[in-house]
Formats: sequence, C-alpha cells, structure tokens
Amino acid sequence: MGKATKIAIYTGLVPSATFIERLIKGLANKGLHIYLFGVQKGKPTSLENVFYFTYTKKFSKLIHLIKYSLLLSLFKMKEKRKLDNIIASKNKNSRQLKIKYDPVLYHRPDIFHLQWAKGIKDWLWVQEFGIKLIVSLLGTHLTISPIGDEYWKGTYSKYFAKVDGFQAVSKSMIPITERFGVQLKKIKVVKSGLDMNKLPFTKKIEISKPLKIVSIGRSHWVKGFSYALDAMNILDKENIDFSYTIVGVDKNEELLYKRLQFGLENKITFKATLPFTEVLTLIRNADVLLLSSVEEGIANVVLEAMALGTIVVTTDCGGMSEVVTDTENGFIVPKRNSEAIASALKNISKLSIESYKNITKAARTTIESQHNHENMIVEMKDLYHTVLKDQL
Repeated sequence: MGKATKIAIYTGLVPSATFIERLIKGLANKGLHIYLFGVQKGKPTSLENVFYFTYTKKFSKLIHLIKYSLLLSLFKMKEKRKLDNIIASKNKNSRQLKIKYDPVLYHRPDIFHLQWAKGIKDWLWVQEFGIKLIVSLLGTHLTISPIGDEYWKGTYSKYFAKVDGFQAVSKSMIPITERFGVQLKKIKVVKSGLDMNKLPFTKKIEISKPLKIVSIGRSHWVKGFSYALDAMNILDKENIDFSYTIVGVDKNEELLYKRLQFGLENKITFKATLPFTEVLTLIRNADVLLLSSVEEGIANVVLEAMALGTIVVTTDCGGMSEVVTDTENGFIVPKRNSEAIASALKNISKLSIESYKNITKAARTTIESQHNHENMIVEMKDLYHTVLKDQL
C-alpha cells in the first residue's frame, strides 16, 4: 500500500483511548496518512503522517462549520449537495451533523475506520462517496448492548452486512458478528498490540503481605466488581491478609455500600480514573491484577499486566481464554463466581516466589508472541489492503 493511502481512525474524541493511540502511531510510522476527526479534548501529539481536523469549544465549532461548508461549496459542490440531502433525510440536528460530516467528505480518506460499532448508522454514508467503511468489534458494544436492547440488535442486523470489513479483537467476536448476517470473510482478527519497550518486565523479589490486588475499569455492572468484593469478603473471613484497589469506581453507591456492609473500609480502596502512566505504576506494584468481568473482548489491562510481570486472575469471559491458560501464565475462573476468585487469590498468596516468577515469565512470553505491536500493525495494514482491493 502506497504512502498516500489515507486512513481515518474515528472515535469522535481526540486523543482517544490508549490502545487506539498506539494503533494511530504505529500506522503513521509505517507511512500511512492518518486522519483524525472529531472533538479535540486534549493537546494533540505531533506525529509525522498524522493530520488533525478537529474542533474544541463553541466558537471553534462555528469556524469549523463555516470553513468546510465554504470549501465544499468551492471545490466539491456536487458532493456537498449529495451529502446535504443525506443529512436532511436524518431526523437529527443538521448543523451538528455538518460539523461532523463535512470535514470527512472534503478530505475524503480512502478508509473510514469506525472504532465504536454503535456509530454504524451515522457513518454508512461514507460509502456513497467511494470511502471504504471498516468497523472494529470491541467489548460490550457487541457482547452486551444487542442482548439488552432491541434497538441495537435491529441496528446491527440491518447495517452490518453493508460494512466493507471488520476488525475483531478476539476470535470470540466472530460468531457474535455472524449472527447479524456478516460474511465470515469480512471479519479479520487483529489482536491488540503492545509496545514492549514501554512495558518493561519487572521481576518480583517477593509477594507482598498483605497481598496487593488491583482492578481497573469503569463503573459498570459488566465489570463484575460486586463479585470481586464478595470474593474479598471470603478472603477476609478466611484470614487472608490483602489490600484491594479498584480504579475507576470512586462513587459507585452499590460498591460503597457493600464495602461498608462487609466492614472492609480499611482493606478496599476506590479511586477515580487515573492517567495511563499512573495505572501502569499501580499494576506494576501490585501482586495481582484481577479482572472480574462478566463480558469482555480481550481486556487490554490484562495484556498490560501480563507484560509488566504482575500475575493475572481473570474470569473466563469473551476472549480471555485466548490469552490466559489457567495456572500456566495466569489464573482463569468462571464468571460470576466469587468463591473461585477467592480461591485463586488464596492460591497466589501461598505461591513461592519462584512459582510466581515462572508464571509471570510465561505471561510475558505470551504477550510478546501474540500481542506485539508490530504484528498488530502488519495485520491491520493487511485488512486495509484487502478492503481497498475489493477482495472481500
């Protein structure tokens, strides 16, 4: 694929999640031109081959609207009229849609890579102008939303078959996507890749007393934190000394009440969302990264912990069994099973330091072979190349 290939990586916010930022940087380093559209929420990173077409506050949005309306009127009037008709057909704020859509039409990337599947209905129009549409299949957008909400089930069933290609983060996403009428040949598994140079492996000297356990995640039932707290109550009753920190749930009433009910205020800490570098430090200093989720694709926080040298306990949800093999490179337990979580944590507290090191070394090897950054970029480029060549 030539250097002039233009890829829009779209979430609506710039910068985006850490794993998406890694993708952007990796693709740009390989010579692809990466276009970023949407709301600028932070200082943009200056990278070669990365181009920003974003806006910030209210006045900036107005300038953005005027600028691209004028540019399209001057240079792409026919296309502008067509897009205006598409916008008029939608029962939404037309000005807001023009702010989102006009820059994409004017700069016209070769591929529009939509990161969140729930945006599918809003962005199918790009195909009307020769832009290929790729959708990433991530987490709860696919695994939970269409089960609990008929709207999303209907939306995916209606529009997924029209998409040019899909990136699945795990094999577990494939049968879910096929239920919505998507041909298997349109789906490519491209696993999240980590930059190993930025995740140095740490050899633990000893397992802490109390056992340091950490979880990272947003305040949502799908993260299973209620089961995690039940497990901590079991540990406490069995006189297993521990400290447990959850990052991202500082004001969750259910968890606050449960902690109070168990009398574990001195052993369980809730923190607000932290910067990525602080999260990595917290994981590195912990003995265990606990993923108690009911559903995931493949959780990036687990991959990061495995790379850093911290043992992982994860539920057998989504694609987690594609990464973690029980007692070999981590511990895997059934979903919604607090007793199993407690048992795994208890076993880790009794490990010799040599056994701990062997498991974490195996985990690092797994990440290096299955989730390295270079592989992710090569496979993503291959997906783009296939879509552009109309081989799907």
